[in-house]
Amino acid sequence: MKPVRKTYVLKLYVAGNTPNSIRALKTLKNILDDEFQGVYTLKVIDVFKSPQLAEEDKILATPTLSKILPPPVCKIIGDLSDRERVLIGLDLLYEELSEEDFKGE
Repeated sequence: MKPVRKTYVLKLYVAGNTPNSIRALKTLKNILDDEFQGVYTLKVIDVFKSPQLAEEDKILATPTLSKILPPPVCKIIGDLSDRERVLIGLDLLYEELSEEDFKGE
């Protein structure tokens, strides 16, 4: 029996076609293709075109990635170039961490 995989619902807030927005989207798509393998929904929201959505979700900076599901809701701000930080924020890296990683902290 296969383990049940979580389905991820993600929103990426961008501000037009700026270099940071384009970099964030490209980086995120690479991560999603490598790690999520079809178990995600991604909605890209341009805050210039839909400012009310950004306001409702309390988005203060762009680019911002918001993980809606599975809980808890998590937001990652920036161009998403730190792959490890993105994976931790999306609860994907925790399985690779062990007690040995936390000794001495």
